[in-house]
Amino acid sequence: MEVHNNLGAGFLEIVYKDALEWEFRRAGIPFEREKEYLVNYKGFILPHKFYADFVIYDKIILEVKGVSAISDEFIAQGINYLKVSQNQLALIVNFGELKLNTKRIVL
Repeated sequence: MEVHNNLGAGFLEIVYKDALEWEFRRAGIPFEREKEYLVNYKGFILPHKFYADFVIYDKIILEVKGVSAISDEFIAQGINYLKVSQNQLALIVNFGELKLNTKRIVL
C-alpha cells in the first residue's frame, strides 16, 4: 500500500519493483528479487526457467504487475510459480489500476 499511495498508478512495473525493494530493505523484510526456478519435467530440467519478481520470507511469491486488470493468465502464472517453487502462497499485486488490486493464490 505504501508504494501505491506514494507513486499511484501509471508507472512501469520496474519502478514499482524498485520501490518495493527499497521498502522491504527499510523494513528489514527478508526477500529475494528475480528468484530463479528450474522446471523439472519427468526428471529432466527444461531449458526455460521461471523468475519470480520477489520471494518474501523464503515462502511467499510476489508478482508485480502494472496492467489494466489482473487476468487469468497472471493467475495461471502464479500457480505455475507455486508449483515450481513448492511454496503455498502467491500474491499478484497490480499497480496499474487507480485502486491497488491484489489476488491471493493458495495451493
